[in-house]
Amino acid sequence: MSNLGTKRLETALAIATYAIGSGTASIAPTPGGEIPKQLILTASDILMYTRIWKIYFEEDLSNKGLVEILAELGLVTVGATATAYIVSKASTAILKEITNWTGPLGWGIAGAIAGSLSGLFGFAWALYCDNLYSQKWLKPV
Repeated sequence: MSNLGTKRLETALAIATYAIGSGTASIAPTPGGEIPKQLILTASDILMYTRIWKIYFEEDLSNKGLVEILAELGLVTVGATATAYIVSKASTAILKEITNWTGPLGWGIAGAIAGSLSGLFGFAWALYCDNLYSQKWLKPV
């Protein structure tokens, strides 16, 4: 398997691990405590993003690297992505508050949604890292 193939496999496993963790953590009902839980899940997502970066570039994502990445992505893309992320986390928190009263079925659905959103954002970040890695390190054939 090529180096890029190994990176992609390791990234997919990391995303799956973090998505399952987020979904599992979201299942437990915490009436009135969903916003703090979403902040903790956001911290977990950030760890996922830094792990994906480290898989591809074998370096820790430093503040300088983050600023360069944000500049490269452009303000419009960063703003749109940040807005989508915040809206998804707020929607998940609201949905979870509602489903706390529906019992285990509702908890499972909310957990599946939370895990899917973490996986979706992780996949988008992985695509960006993969593209950047390909542009920097792979020669066109």
